[in-house]
Amino acid sequence: MGNISSNRIRDLLTKGVTDGVFPGAVLLVASRGDIVFFEGTGRLCLAPGEDRVSADTIFDLASLTKPLATTLALMKCVDDGLIRLDQPLKDLVPVALPEDKALITLRLILAHSAGFMDWEPFYPRLAMSAPENRKGLLRQWIINKPLCYRPGEKALYSDLGFMILEMVIEAVTQMDLSTFLTRNFYVPLGLNRTFFSGTVRPVQFGEYQFAATEDCPWRKRVVRGYVHDENAFALGGYSGHAGLFGAAQDVYILVDLLRTHFFGKRDDYLKKETVRAFFKRQNIAPESSWALGWDTPTPGASSSGRYFSEESVGHLGFTGTSVWMDLKKDVVVVFLTNRIHPSRENISIRAFRPILHDTVMEVING
Repeated sequence: MGNISSNRIRDLLTKGVTDGVFPGAVLLVASRGDIVFFEGTGRLCLAPGEDRVSADTIFDLASLTKPLATTLALMKCVDDGLIRLDQPLKDLVPVALPEDKALITLRLILAHSAGFMDWEPFYPRLAMSAPENRKGLLRQWIINKPLCYRPGEKALYSDLGFMILEMVIEAVTQMDLSTFLTRNFYVPLGLNRTFFSGTVRPVQFGEYQFAATEDCPWRKRVVRGYVHDENAFALGGYSGHAGLFGAAQDVYILVDLLRTHFFGKRDDYLKKETVRAFFKRQNIAPESSWALGWDTPTPGASSSGRYFSEESVGHLGFTGTSVWMDLKKDVVVVFLTNRIHPSRENISIRAFRPILHDTVMEVING
């Protein structure tokens, strides 16, 4: 299938800018493995004279870190026999665990059903400690914090669980998360614009290559080129829940890697069985839509809109990023925005996303 010529999609993206849904965005759509739409719109920042968004613009991917970094690393660890999905934490981490967490499995954490609370502002306390001590402190705080429900009883989307998964990856690979992913995926795939940022902008990229995020009350400046998530920032720039940066083409390469392995079209990075296991909706807790590190559509209430099939996986990022992949219709939509610039209070993307996905599907299907 060649490029789709769609003024409907283009006009909708323009409307997103003029209506203040986001300052800028990049949309990449692929059908049956071919990129059929790939354009940027709007500006990197609302400051006067600011550059326009381009196809190469780098975005703070926020919680897309969970599927495209932490979950990807765990897929590789499963393939390499370093871990099993139903293995308990007590067998995987180098610290003593209280009774309520010792038997929690990786499957439960990946499906957001492990009992961890969703989020906590750790960063003010972390900022009072030496940078090299912060990850250890944070992990101990999470381990000592009582669970907020019995594991498996419900689903609660949790940053804290993915912070613990980072510790698991470090323990079983003897590498930090960034090094493990860079060696096994990002460099071999030639992803020049996919990386974990530190607490300052990487020297190889100019400010004009990044979409700005929030005018941050805590840091008292517009965040640009380093991670927006305050907890990740306090931890040195990233953790298992946030901190990955990338451009749309690189994000698509990662998603397409998983897609082609899922379909058995290649097996050089991962086993088909592993990808399929992670993409399978778990149904651990009542009414949970979670697969392993990936979400699936909730009928009538999904950001993927009305047309993505039940055999779809996706994820959102707080900064205004998202990925949805329909494994039945073989459609991938990568949508990167900086909707939190200048303020996270702008939540109009919630209504915009399903309309965008519906429009894309209608155009693809003629």
